[in-house]
Amino acid sequence: MLPAGTYVFKLLDSQTDRHIVQIFNKDETQIIATILAIPNYRLRATGKTVVTFRERPAGEPEALRAWFFPGENYGQEFVYPKARAVELAKEVDAPVLFTAAEIPLEVVEPIKTVDEPVVAQLEQAPVKAIQPSGEEVELAAVVTPLPPLVAETTLPATASTMPLIALLGLLALGGAVVLRLAQRRLQ
Repeated sequence: MLPAGTYVFKLLDSQTDRHIVQIFNKDETQIIATILAIPNYRLRATGKTVVTFRERPAGEPEALRAWFFPGENYGQEFVYPKARAVELAKEVDAPVLFTAAEIPLEVVEPIKTVDEPVVAQLEQAPVKAIQPSGEEVELAAVVTPLPPLVAETTLPATASTMPLIALLGLLALGGAVVLRLAQRRLQ
C-alpha cells in the first residue's frame, strides 16, 4: 500500500507472462517497491493512466489492484505476499492474488536488467488466489483469461471489380483495332 502522493510506475521488460512493476517516488530518485504482476484485461480503454484499488474499510489506506496504460486494454494486476493477501481478502470480501514465495517487496536499488536474481525469483514464483474464507484456489478460478487474439483467416472484401471491367474494355478495344487493321490489309 502506498500513502497518498505522486508516483512513477515502470514496467521491467520481461519475456515471460509475468510482469515486474517498479514504483518510484515522483522524482524517480527513490524506489518504493518492486512488485510482481500478471496481465489484466479491461473491456474499455481510456486515454489516461488508470490505477484501480481494492475497496477497504473507512480510514484504511487503499490497496492497489491494477494499473492500466493509456489507450490500452491490457494492464498489470498486482500480486501480494501471502500474509498480506489473506488480510486483504477478508477485508474486501473478494479473492486476492498472492505468491507464497518470500520475495522482498522493497528493493533498495532499481532493477536495471532482467538478469538479476530477484527478477528470476519473481518470474518463477507460483501465483494463486486466496478466498475470503482462507481457501487457496488456482489462479484460473478467479482471473478471467485474456481473450485470444483472433487472426483473420480471410481478407475483407474491400476491392472493386471496376479495374477488371476497365481492363476487359481495353482488351476488347485493342482486339477491335487489331481486327480492323487485319481487315484493311486483306482488302
